[in-house]
Amino acid sequence: MRTNFFIVTFVILGGLHLSFAQEVPASQEKPNTINQQFEDMMESSNTWQEYKVVKRTTLDLLQRNTQDSLNGFKTQVSTFDDQLDERNTKISSLNTSLKETQNTLEETRANVSSIGFLGIQMSKGGYKSLMWIIVAILALALAFFIIRYRGSNSHTVAARKKLAELEYEYDDFRKKSLEKEQRLGRQLQDERNKGVKNPKN
Repeated sequence: MRTNFFIVTFVILGGLHLSFAQEVPASQEKPNTINQQFEDMMESSNTWQEYKVVKRTTLDLLQRNTQDSLNGFKTQVSTFDDQLDERNTKISSLNTSLKETQNTLEETRANVSSIGFLGIQMSKGGYKSLMWIIVAILALALAFFIIRYRGSNSHTVAARKKLAELEYEYDDFRKKSLEKEQRLGRQLQDERNKGVKNPKN
């Protein structure tokens, strides 16, 4: 409303200095402002006592010109109102577009500064920290399994060595037992042979 008031005031004040095409007598070649026409009418009118006597045709002409000027002002004010409405609509549209752009920018910044991990939005710093923690856990697990494997491998090697020693000892014991059994068998056979040769009877 305040903007419309300033526009109307500007148009009215500007109209006092602008020239409009008016119906004027044939003796005049250029149009005059309303103020100039009024002054011309006062100068061309007769004076009676303290009154001015003005021709009806001159007064009607001034009235028509004044009405035309007012209609021109109203047209300009209407045009300014339409332009103002159009600009307000554009401003509203630009504000809406600006708000959407700001929201899009904020979403873009949030997406750029965060990373989705297992359906959870995390900051880049938090994501890097989590990744390093996972890498450290995996490295510790790998080191643990390597140590366990080496320990199990050394136990396996020792057990195989011991088994090989036991097998060797068993083979040696079996050979010695076989030799002893064969020797005892030969001695027994020798004793039997002696008994046959020297009967007690």
